[in-house]
Order: sequence, then C-alpha cells, then structure tokens
Amino acid sequence: MSRNSLRLGSIFAAVALAASGCGGGSSVGPSGPPSGPPAPGPNTPGSLVPGGSAAPSASPLVTPRPPTATVTLALDWTPNTNHTGFYVAQHSGWYAQNAVDLQFIPYASANPETLVGAGQADCGISTEEGATFAIAAGAREQSVMAILQHTASEIAVLAGGPITRPRDLDGKVYAGFGSPQEEPLLRSVIKADGGKGVFTTVTLDTAAYEALYTGKADAAITFSAWEAIEAKERRIGLRTFAFTDYGLPDSYAVVLVCNDNWLAANGDVARRFLAATVRGFQLAATDPTTAAAELIAANPGIFDSNPSLPRSSADYLAEQKLYVDASGIVGRETSEQWDAYSGYLYDQGVLAGPDGKPLTSRPDFSTYFTNDYLP
Repeated sequence: MSRNSLRLGSIFAAVALAASGCGGGSSVGPSGPPSGPPAPGPNTPGSLVPGGSAAPSASPLVTPRPPTATVTLALDWTPNTNHTGFYVAQHSGWYAQNAVDLQFIPYASANPETLVGAGQADCGISTEEGATFAIAAGAREQSVMAILQHTASEIAVLAGGPITRPRDLDGKVYAGFGSPQEEPLLRSVIKADGGKGVFTTVTLDTAAYEALYTGKADAAITFSAWEAIEAKERRIGLRTFAFTDYGLPDSYAVVLVCNDNWLAANGDVARRFLAATVRGFQLAATDPTTAAAELIAANPGIFDSNPSLPRSSADYLAEQKLYVDASGIVGRETSEQWDAYSGYLYDQGVLAGPDGKPLTSRPDFSTYFTNDYLP
C-alpha cells in the first residue's frame, strides 16, 4: 500500500530519467472506473468553479466549460485508503464535473517520485521524506497537497520475539523496499536508543511483511492504518516503535507531488484536479463508511480476500484525524512542518544533491511544496 517511507526503486534515478524530458504523462495503465454524471443537486455544475459547485445563477452569462484534460496519477502501492479520495472523486463524478479525466498508473517497480520527476506521470503519491530526497537530488516536482497530515509509519517486530526495543535491532535483518531513506531513518532510531545502527537490509518490496510475519526477517516498517490492522485481523502480534518517540519530528505521511513543468503549463487543470480531490478526501474524513464503500466499488476484486480491511482502515484514519490538519482542513501544508522534518533529514546528513554527494547547504524547504493549487 502507500508506502509511506517505503517504496521500491532509488529516488535518485529520477535525476537521470528527468534528463530525458519533463513533459506530461506518457503511457498509462488501466484507469479506474469511468466517472458517471454527477447526481442532481446543489453541486450539479452550471459554470465550473473550484470544488465543482455551480456558479451563482444571478448572471445570465455562463463560463464556457473547459475541454476535458487528462491527468495521470502514479500510485505508490495497490489501491488502499491512502488513495480513497481519488477513487471517491472519480466514482462520484466530481472529476468529470470539473472536466478532468483521471488516469491511474498502477504501482509497479518505479516509484512515483521517479515517474513524476521524469515527466512520465503528471502527479504521484509520495511522502514528505520521499519527496524531500527526490527534490534534493534534482527531481523537478513539488508537493501540492498533504493527504495524511501526520506520521503514520512505525518500525515493527514480532511481539513474541526477543526484540523489545530499537537497539535490539543491531545485527538483525530488516526487510525493506529499496528506498534510499529507509536505512538512515532506521539507523537514526537505533542510535537514539543507544545502539550502533548496524543491521542487514534485504529488499523484498511487497514480500517484506510476509517475511516479518513468518520470521524470515526481524523488522519492517509498517503503516499503522493498514499493515498494523491487517496483522491484528490475522492475529499476528506486533511490537512497534514510533519514529516520533526517538527524536524524529512529525511529518506528512502521504503527499501528492506533481511535475513542475506540468504545473507551470496546466495551472487551471491542476486546480480543477485538486478541487475534486480535496472534496473526495473531505468525504473520507467525515464519512468513512461511504468512502470505504466507494473505494471497494471502484476496485472490484482487490479486497475480496479481506473486505473488512479497507473499512477498518477508513475508520482508523477518520478517527485519528489523519486526513485533516488541526483546523479540520484537508490538504494544506505548512513551512513549519516541512522545515522541521525535512530539516531533520538535512541535519542528519542523509540528503544528497544531483551529484550524489551530501548537501552542504540547507535547502529552502518552503520551495518543496505549495498550497497554490488547493481550493
């Protein structure tokens, strides 16, 4: 699922791919279900405005409907509740209402930051740390929306095993996903607990969790709103260590990144896309039952083996208020949070520039994100 800090493929590959061009999206995989017309009611469009609502009818003039624009979105995992707002907006017809044709690029081997930075996807699902590593390395992209407002990843080990604290991970096996930020973050937690930060990493991607559950690996980084719930439903006991308990600041667990050149050329499309997307996540934040039902309906067969998981996850995300900030707002990001967490990564010396060497000057992290396209 949305691999918070955990996805296959080196983000640094984005720099090499970006050299081949940073245009709009190219070939895409199957899209989600076609969006039907919006249901009649107060949100049925007259003229288009941000959020998909009809413009006031006092004036006889109607703004011409813009041509439908295709937007490609690279997923970071199989469909899950980190993606709910996109599927809700599509299933409800809100993208169609805003003249947007959203095409999903299924998760494969290349991570979304690489695809977006190279212009092979217009936008993609990322994390604050993933975007930070990519942009520092030269990827031409920016975060345009916080999907999850707080850290939601933890280091997990088997509850019945000998590992009772992070420093016990010295000399053990970590099942990872191939992202460059995994080892530095894990090492930082182990050292903060008094360990040396020495361990073996095996890159297993989607098999990482089964390796942990079956004892073939000692630790993995799990997502509290998905793998933790899934393990509980399977009666697999986990012991977890929260990053924020060991000196790491809070972070945006999931963000939406878009290609810089695409944003510059398609500002109006981006605003229409974000208006419908925010509306989808607003529903997920306030009505998780309906949101989960629409996520399941939009992805037939995906959840057949465990239909309760997306429902339980949707409830957890809404109860923990992970979709909204302290004011109850969806999507908004702040310089304070970016500077705290991404600044921590810089202070730890783990960020590298386009040349692969550690950065020697602190980036202006306010340029790594923008709220300009939010409704």
